[in-house]
Amino acid sequence: MSELAVEMRHITKHFPMVVANDDVNFRVPHAEIHALVGENGAGKSTLMNILYGLLRPDSGNIAVNGTEVRFSGPADAINNGIGMVHQHFMLIPTLTVAENVVLGCEPSRLGLMDIGRASQIVGELSDRYGLKLDPSAKVETLSVGIEQRIEIIKVLYRGAEILIFDEPTAVLTPQEVEEFFGILRSLKSQGKTIIFITHKLGEVMEISDMVTVMRRGKVVGTVATKDTSRNEIANMMVGRQVLFQIEKSEAKPGDVVLEVKNIHALDNKGLPALRGVSFTVRQCEILGIAGVEGNGQSELAEVLTGLRRAEKGEVILNGSTITNLSPQLIRQKGVGHIPEDRQRRGLILDFTVTQNLVLGIHYRQPYVRRMGFDLINFAAIKEKARLLIEQFDIRPAEQENPAGNLSGGNQQKVIVAREFDQNPTLLIAAQPTRGIDVGSMEFIHQRLIQARDEGKAVVLISADLEEIFSISDRIAVMYEGKIAGILNPKQATEAKLGLLMTGSGE
Repeated sequence: MSELAVEMRHITKHFPMVVANDDVNFRVPHAEIHALVGENGAGKSTLMNILYGLLRPDSGNIAVNGTEVRFSGPADAINNGIGMVHQHFMLIPTLTVAENVVLGCEPSRLGLMDIGRASQIVGELSDRYGLKLDPSAKVETLSVGIEQRIEIIKVLYRGAEILIFDEPTAVLTPQEVEEFFGILRSLKSQGKTIIFITHKLGEVMEISDMVTVMRRGKVVGTVATKDTSRNEIANMMVGRQVLFQIEKSEAKPGDVVLEVKNIHALDNKGLPALRGVSFTVRQCEILGIAGVEGNGQSELAEVLTGLRRAEKGEVILNGSTITNLSPQLIRQKGVGHIPEDRQRRGLILDFTVTQNLVLGIHYRQPYVRRMGFDLINFAAIKEKARLLIEQFDIRPAEQENPAGNLSGGNQQKVIVAREFDQNPTLLIAAQPTRGIDVGSMEFIHQRLIQARDEGKAVVLISADLEEIFSISDRIAVMYEGKIAGILNPKQATEAKLGLLMTGSGE
């Protein structure tokens, strides 16, 4: 048997206007935890999607356990012992754990699904790998961390010996991250090979054996984690020194910009999502809002920006009520919004980068000329796009490229560029660096702090506690639609925030 679980040789993959993978070689030995890192658009996800059969390479070949393979789809990868746990889980909430795990590969008895056998199998896998799952529990009653364990058992049930994880800790609490790392170590000890894509270099240092760094479609190096550092990895990723701890002066809060009073709102199912949320944000202040996703943060951002109706309560901006005004009116009053769902809320994917960069302001001068009728000023729009593409390092630097052709991180850069360019009084930044590489993250953090220092009020909603701690002046924690506590970052710890995030804090 080959000493390599995976060997990808000379992999090349083209997309319109970009070479996503450029003659990539990638090797992973058996029973190793191997991190794959790189800037946005570096080609990491493309490479793993090729390994999982979701994409076919234009050239190159793949060997699994020393045998060359060609995958026409994920089923071929699964049959060769490869499983993938995606960042966004694919579970059916109304089914049980066991039903979700065996879905599509159900054990049968007399022509019917054998639910007893399914529960037995899930229980045995759970015990073997220390996953602690109740096969009969309904998924809709479980935490995000438990849902991730179900996804792991799904790929193990299908015989995976090589597990690929895409941003596996993006939605986990600190306590859940530690539990997840324990699971990875258990899987490794039992001979499984693990590849994970992440932007969190602290996690790379803690859990991985080896790390491969990609930049602009190429592999720039593979190193043993014990022989490197977070700063060296970041330097390899972006080609320069990266500041992890952003320097900032003490906040000097001024007048109240945003006052939220006893806000109640419903979710998309008509159930209570916000249950009496109240807080204030002042000039020259960043209020970080932390919490496990699904505890009302999304609905709060939507209420503040006019995308969701408040059933009760009041939102006051600079002394004037903006409760339930239209998004356009709220935007005109000086509220900028970086939405958490960039593809659904932030962009029109079929529109070009240039068009997306002026969305929401396209009807204003100088982008139109008033001549008895409105005439689009294409020259002004293109010049604005050119400046923002250069300033925010949007790649590829092609104005007419459809936004849907960009990597997720570069799509995010388009949104951030557009919103910062409008010089808002209040900025609602929801998950502004999700899926962003360390270089771009540093840049966005510096811009948020710059906005604060220029007198703006910033509401930062983030599931990344390192980000919350790094740039917030105060930290509010949300749990089940309420503010569970507001803390000073200097007195707060990840453990304390983690308890508040799960309703266990004082």
